[in-house]
Amino acid sequence: MKRLLLVIFAFFALSACNRQQDLAMKSADKDFILKVANEKFEKKKWKDAIALYERLSNLVAGTDDAANVVYNSAYANYYDKNYKLAGHQFKNFAVTFPQDKRAEDASYMSALCYYQGSMDYNLDQSSTELAINELQNFLNSYPNSEKSKNINELIDELTYKLEFKAYENARQYYKMADYRAASVAFENVLEDFPSTKLREKIYDYMLKSKYELAVNSIYDLKKDRIENAIAFTKQVEREVPNSANAKNATDLRTKLEKEKVSLIELEKKVEARKKELQDKQREAEAKQNQEKDLRDAVKKGEQAARDSAKSATPAPSATFPIRK
Repeated sequence: MKRLLLVIFAFFALSACNRQQDLAMKSADKDFILKVANEKFEKKKWKDAIALYERLSNLVAGTDDAANVVYNSAYANYYDKNYKLAGHQFKNFAVTFPQDKRAEDASYMSALCYYQGSMDYNLDQSSTELAINELQNFLNSYPNSEKSKNINELIDELTYKLEFKAYENARQYYKMADYRAASVAFENVLEDFPSTKLREKIYDYMLKSKYELAVNSIYDLKKDRIENAIAFTKQVEREVPNSANAKNATDLRTKLEKEKVSLIELEKKVEARKKELQDKQREAEAKQNQEKDLRDAVKKGEQAARDSAKSATPAPSATFPIRK
């Protein structure tokens, strides 16, 4: 019986709440709508509160209630996980009511909403870049805020997401055996994020990429790529001595030096073969020239003989017409 009474009481209470929400949604009384909206907000009925605050946006414009409506609506959307809308509303509050004591909190919450809207690293990261800008704007506007430490941590987290995105893109090139593209992509990661926490892994992939690119390169590009790979192994040893990367760099350089020696021997054979072919080509050209000269001499001799015979033949005597 007691449980039945509780169910009945809850039913009537819910009905009363729903009826009050419906009345507020249909009402034109600003004060009544605001009263119900605030009650819904206090009871964490976010969707009901949001709907009523939306109705109030035009009704309270220019009044003392405007700031509270924008502020509460922003929080209601934040708690309802409408981060994009909440971020816009918080930002609007901070810009519209800069003298309000809640302006700093609104600016912080705006940046936090953009942070919440950042997509996973394997998706488009324009939202992450926007979030970093908004967080940095908060630091610039409130450099002495107690929230600054938290903001810096959020920026570091988002920056790492961008680093990891770039790192994974470069790693995909390596997995596809496109070592040239992988090497360039990893270099870009280091250039864009000089303080990256992924430097050790990046160096490992760069060493392997440059090595594979060098040893599997075509003949005309092999020398330069071997030299480039050797130079990078020395750079790694200088920058991270006594590390696993340094040891790997030393091992790979030993292999690259052997590859360089083999390439030098190959170059000698290629040059020798090239010289041999050039000599044969010159001999063939010389022979062709001799044969041509001989043919030309024969032609000249034959022409001279014809000219001589022609000059030795007497001209025919003159003839006269016979008169009848």
